[in-house]
Formats: sequence, structure tokens, C-alpha cells
Amino acid sequence: MKFRSGFFDGWMLALLVAVAISASTVFILSKSSGFPYSSLLASGVTVFWCSFIIVMLFMELVVLKEAKKILQLTRKKKKKKEADQQEVLLVERPGLFNPMRRMYEEVFSFTATKEQEIEDLQKAESFRREFVANVSHELKTPLFAAQGFIHTLVDGADKDEKVRRNFLTKAANSLDHLDDLVQDILKLSQIETGEIKMKLEPTDMYQLSLEVTEKFRSGAEKKNISLQVRAPKGPVVAEADRKWIAQVITNLVSNAINYSPEGGLVEVRFRSSRKSVTLFVSDTGEGIPAKHLSRIFERFYRVDKSRSKELGGTGLGLAIVKHILESHGTRAEVKSEVGKGSTFSFSLARTKQDL
Repeated sequence: MKFRSGFFDGWMLALLVAVAISASTVFILSKSSGFPYSSLLASGVTVFWCSFIIVMLFMELVVLKEAKKILQLTRKKKKKKEADQQEVLLVERPGLFNPMRRMYEEVFSFTATKEQEIEDLQKAESFRREFVANVSHELKTPLFAAQGFIHTLVDGADKDEKVRRNFLTKAANSLDHLDDLVQDILKLSQIETGEIKMKLEPTDMYQLSLEVTEKFRSGAEKKNISLQVRAPKGPVVAEADRKWIAQVITNLVSNAINYSPEGGLVEVRFRSSRKSVTLFVSDTGEGIPAKHLSRIFERFYRVDKSRSKELGGTGLGLAIVKHILESHGTRAEVKSEVGKGSTFSFSLARTKQDL
């Protein structure tokens, strides 16, 4: 007869339990008057074997069976990122009278928690490596450009005033871009770590938008782009940190102008409800392919790397927008159609005084 390999795993425990039960039985029977010694021995042996078999069957059918399931589950968790659906159902609905139910659920919960912690650590490490690589690359570009222009002047190209002025201007532009990049990295870091706290106050979003877009008026005119801020039908006063929401509008409008062709339209408009104020920034640019929409708010992510470099920018504008809005308890939405343009929007809580 061939037994399963796990049948005798708990034989020692079963033996001890059977001995205890049989000894207790013999002791109780010995106290009864008129019970012969031979019957005591036979009863003890019978009770021992019956107890041993019952305990072993119980362990095999319930305890060891469930223990093996737990072992299999932990092994699967090590090999796969997601637990098998059947195993999940098994854990969630183990049997009403299953004595291992609590242990099974605890082990599953513990395993799932540890797996998530490991996955989070792996993502954090991957993000750190990617971020360091991106920052290094972005810093090198303007730094090497400025370095090249300056070394060229040092090597003797400074004699021609026209060349000297041209090279110095290009070097200054590269250093300005480097300064913008460093400033954006610092902003992003300060917002993420909570060093910068948002000071919410009643903010007229229409007036703020007029102030921000005025800074882009001349640049838009050079590209023959119509930059419009539509007057809302009613008050659009929201609870916001004026300085940082101005930064959000600045980044969105700047992107809209940069990615709109000559003769295009960039428009800021509003929609208000009883509880919120929503601001929209639309453009008639080239649009964003659907496959990129989920990643455009990542640091340094560029839909078209070659075109993005031509247009300038640090690659952190939308990442800053994302984190500022998250600090306001909201998020940016985007709708885009290739060849027709994009619309970015965000909602803020309407101020109570305006309700």
C-alpha cells in the first residue's frame, strides 16, 4: 500500500495524543470496580489505535491539507506578482467550519503585504535610477553647450565682435536654461517632500488667468497665435494658493503656445458649478497620441523628443502641474486628438463666500 508523502508528517503529535487518551481511558476504567486487568489492557490498546488513526486522519484531511495549501500559496507568491484567482477565492471562502481559516487568511494577508512592499521598493529603486539618469542628461545638455561656446571664445574666437556677441548670447541662453531646470527640480522636490505648504485663499481665477496670459502676449503675437481668456458668465472664485495655481496656469499656457502652429488659437475658459470651478486651457496644436496620455505628467517624459528639444523647456512642467494640483486635492485632466489639439483642465473647490 502506497501512502501519500505527507501522511506521517505529524505522526509524533498523533502518537502523543493517542497515548494521552488511552492512558486517561485506562486510568478511568481502573477506578471502576470489577474491571479485569486483561480488559483494561485491551481497552487501552484499542483506544490508543483508534485515537491515533482519528488524529492522523484529522491532520491529513484538515491540518496538513491546509498547511500544504499555505505552502503552495507562498511559493506561488514568490514566483508570480499576482496570486492565482482560484487561490484568492479559496482564501476568501475557505469553509465555514475550517479550523485553519484564520491562519490561512493571516498568511495570505501577510504574504500579499510583503509582496507589495517588495514591489514598491523595486519601483522606487527603478524610479531613482531613471530620475538620476534623466537629470544627468538634462543637466549635461545646456552645460556642455555653454562650455563649448565659452571655450571657443577662449581659444581666440573673441576677436570678431559679432562672433563674440553671438557666442556669448548662446552661452547665456544655455545657462538660463540650466537655471530653469535646476529651479524646476527644486520646486518639484520641495512640493513632493512637503516643504512647501499650500496656503488656500479665495482666488479669482479669471483675474489670475489674465495676469498670467499677459506675460505670453508678445510671444504669442510673434507666432501669430491668438491668445484668449474668455470672460466667465459669473464669479469664478476658488480656494487656491494664488502663487502656485499661477504656476499651473503658466505651465499649461506655455505648453499650449509652444505646441501650437503659427496662426493657431490658445484659449483659457471656465466652467463653474455649485461646488467647484474648472479651468480649461485649449490649443489647436498637433495633439497627443492616446498611447502617451497616461505618461505625459511624468518627469522628463517627452512625446516627441526631437521636437521638444527644439521648443526648449525643462521636461518638468507637467510634472510640477500634477504635484501642485495634488497638493490642492485635485488633478489635471487631458483630452487630445491628433491633428486637432489638446485641452488640459483642472477643478478647484469654489470658495464658500461665493456660494
